Amino acid sequence: MRYPTVLFDLDGTLVDSGAIILASFKHAARTVLARDVEEEQIAALVGGSNLHDQMRVLSPAHVDELVRVYREHNRPLHDELEAFEGVEELMETLSEQGRKLGIVTAKGRQTVDLAFAVLSLERYFDAVVTADMTDRHKPDPDPVLKALELLESEPAEAAFVGDSPYDIAAGRAAGVFTVAVSWGKIHPEERLLEAGADVLVHSPRELLGVL
Repeated sequence: MRYPTVLFDLDGTLVDSGAIILASFKHAARTVLARDVEEEQIAALVGGSNLHDQMRVLSPAHVDELVRVYREHNRPLHDELEAFEGVEELMETLSEQGRKLGIVTAKGRQTVDLAFAVLSLERYFDAVVTADMTDRHKPDPDPVLKALELLESEPAEAAFVGDSPYDIAAGRAAGVFTVAVSWGKIHPEERLLEAGADVLVHSPRELLGVL
């Protein structure tokens, strides 16, 4: 196998959460700021820094309130969460091959657990790096390097799979092979390629071939 260690982003890569995220951002902006926020502006924030930093872009004076309202709206929506088609089969195959698997996400652990409670994905992963585990976040390499440390892996033997330019930048900075996926539909394919992804794939089956 080319990459004995494979790291994955969560939102837009493993789980189809783009619509949920956009809806909760819009709800928070309308409720707290009494204004609408363009989907393009929201999408540009998704996948990088933690939620507090994302909300700071919308309004530095209302960060805590925006986060609170976002989470109140977002938590119940996780009951509807689904993995992308073919993802569970991909995880099963990679696990059977004996690969070390990890998640690197900008979400906090509590929110990740909401997804794990609905989807049977947690059992596949030997490490889950969340926003509260590093001081710096994607596009900084620290979360990726933290996952490699937990898995006792070297960058040269690892790939990082994600759907955002932040994933690609973090992976490149950490020295791992970077794979961009197109199925998240949050970030345009051209932005993923501009970020320097080593390869862009369009299905879990194609991803398996790359790995």
